[in-house]
Amino acid sequence: MNSDINKPIDKSAYEGIKRVDVMKEDFGIDIPIESVPLPSKGIIYDPSSSLYNKETLDIRPMTAREEDILMSRVLIKNGSVLTELIKSCLVDKSIDPDAMISGDRNAILTSLRITGYGADYEVSVDCPKCSFTNKKTFNLSELKLKRLEIDPVEPGQNLFEVSLPVTKKTLRVKFLTGHDEKEMTITSERRKKQGFKQSSTITDRLIKSIVSIESIKDRNKISLFVKNMPARDSLALRKFLDLHEPGVDMSSWITCDSCLEESEVIIPMGTSFFWPDT
Repeated sequence: MNSDINKPIDKSAYEGIKRVDVMKEDFGIDIPIESVPLPSKGIIYDPSSSLYNKETLDIRPMTAREEDILMSRVLIKNGSVLTELIKSCLVDKSIDPDAMISGDRNAILTSLRITGYGADYEVSVDCPKCSFTNKKTFNLSELKLKRLEIDPVEPGQNLFEVSLPVTKKTLRVKFLTGHDEKEMTITSERRKKQGFKQSSTITDRLIKSIVSIESIKDRNKISLFVKNMPARDSLALRKFLDLHEPGVDMSSWITCDSCLEESEVIIPMGTSFFWPDT
């Protein structure tokens, strides 16, 4: 027996060994592969990336192994649980889920939820008319994709131009990625620990979304501009991002159980999204 643990493994010794698909050959289970359409169509990713011009990505359904990922307190705490879930189910392991924009990530997460637990999603939503909390079941398979319909500044760049109505400044903005969302989560948790009670969700998102203001790219100056920008400019920028950001259209209609009014609501991704029995 070779006791030299530092000696590199001789891979040639394993050549010719037959690989067995135990699930298929022993249990008769053929795990299907599903192609998920990407709302961005891949045109905003760097040409050197595996995501460039990718209109679909192949995923395999969730298994008990992915449920372990969803249960990991460490991954939940550091904000990487959904990234690890996507990574585990992607067929192409060269793809970095954190490099994907949030809309593409949501398309994959929605498909994973449907293939894993079914399309029926029961969740509580508040009525916009009377604020009554309704428990409703939505069919996730009926949700539509919001495709990217505007051109980036250049092909292969997550970069778009928008002009503000009050200050008349021309901004270059991007759609947030998994990296951005993770950084925002970490910053939010840090503020909570420091005792800050006021939410800064709107300004944090805008600061992350803005790449430059005219020729200014300094992050501190951009942050100062966002915190002091006229509310009308802030609204215009948020509308631009909401209107054009590709992703899954999470809007649906409900009839309130209390006031019986029909209203359009945004389906929340609550804890029951990946844990239907929670």
